Amino acid sequence: MRIATIQFEAIKGNIEKNLKNHLKWIKEVIRHQADIAFFPELSLTGYEPDLAESLATNQDDTRLDVIQSLSDENNITIGVGLPTKNERDVLVSMIIFQPHKERITYSKQYLYPPEESTFKAGKNSLVLKFKTEVVSPAICYETKNKAHCEFAKRNNATIYMASVLCSINGIDDEQKKLSGIARDNQLITLMANYVGTSGGYECAGKSAIWNKDGELIGQLGDKDEGFIIYDTKSKEIITSTATIH
Repeated sequence: MRIATIQFEAIKGNIEKNLKNHLKWIKEVIRHQADIAFFPELSLTGYEPDLAESLATNQDDTRLDVIQSLSDENNITIGVGLPTKNERDVLVSMIIFQPHKERITYSKQYLYPPEESTFKAGKNSLVLKFKTEVVSPAICYETKNKAHCEFAKRNNATIYMASVLCSINGIDDEQKKLSGIARDNQLITLMANYVGTSGGYECAGKSAIWNKDGELIGQLGDKDEGFIIYDTKSKEIITSTATIH
């Protein structure tokens, strides 16, 4: 199985333009035969809590149909970030597209404290089961909550996929934390982060992958969009970047 983490620069609050950029990178990882691809936290809007309520939608938004088509046609599972809204609340969510299946909305269960005035925590834990792997998605601050990793381990996860916004001030601690998650839980661990600016943060990039011993085995730079693909069978790592202008 080939799993891709995509490093991304978002345009503030512009779902249509961000969607166009998503499609470019999805097609790139499809070209390299990826089976799964994940983007950073709230990737379709950028990490913009002040705009989240006005931008919030749901998994059935017809603008997302083009992602479902790519999933169906290329047998790839895709996770993108989006604020969603239920009857009363706005949530930090990941919409997961699987080939020829109903979409899944996974919402962040453990919120970064400043988010609590804007968002509500999700209630449903999730792992994604494939033929050879079990993937546990995590949204940013969830990586700091021990209960999230414990659920992954209890449910036989083999891969931990963190979709984050991490700033240049927080990247060292985040990478140390993810290395520890990989080592302590024997999980292949990946991180998808932003480059550029979002939500007032200068984003650090450095999207990465750690092996089950917690060793860093692949990493992107701090300025470029791009992807890392990891082949769980051959252990091959494929990277590609595009300089931001």
